[in-house]
Amino acid sequence: MCPGAFAKCLGISLLPLSVVCVLCNILLFFPGGTPVDTKELSEEVWYFGGILGSGVLMLFPALVFLGLKNNDCCGCCGNASCGRRFAMLSSILFAAVGVLGAGYSVVVSVLAIKRGPFCQTSEGWKYPFENRQTDRQSYEVKKYYLWKECLQPLDVVHWNLSLFSVLLALGLIQAVLCAVQVVNGLLGALCGDCCGGSRGVSVNGWTA
Repeated sequence: MCPGAFAKCLGISLLPLSVVCVLCNILLFFPGGTPVDTKELSEEVWYFGGILGSGVLMLFPALVFLGLKNNDCCGCCGNASCGRRFAMLSSILFAAVGVLGAGYSVVVSVLAIKRGPFCQTSEGWKYPFENRQTDRQSYEVKKYYLWKECLQPLDVVHWNLSLFSVLLALGLIQAVLCAVQVVNGLLGALCGDCCGGSRGVSVNGWTA
């Protein structure tokens, strides 16, 4: 497959992932599926990891990758003035932007999962999971009771854990796809978009 066509496949893959990340981040503003006061939300929700990192920033490389296949500013196969080579090379910069955006979303998700949600407990509003002992024995014994400490919003622990886990997984996938484009962009810059290929099929001396 030509580097340009492969980049287009990567762009097509990144777009739905970005949409899902944005939706997950929006859902985090409604823990348990119900509206709550903004003061009752976890800090990590306001970092917009899914909206900015895996969402908006990921649109730039995705759209650039989609346009590489239709970049007809030049020929291919070793043309010295091949502008398409430069386009493939410049796509590496946008891929780096995508890696940074996905990395930001991953870091925010990891912090949110590790810290736990902000919720109301018998002692008031706080992060009940923060600074807890995590040795195996105490955690396995108390895990059920720790999850039950959050009284409001309802099901906020499951809600935050599920959505931030999705953002974490999708962010890693996005980072890998953008990293793949770095390699693909280098190959496209070195050998052109369609090395060794021809535009048509010769039949009895005529080119189709």
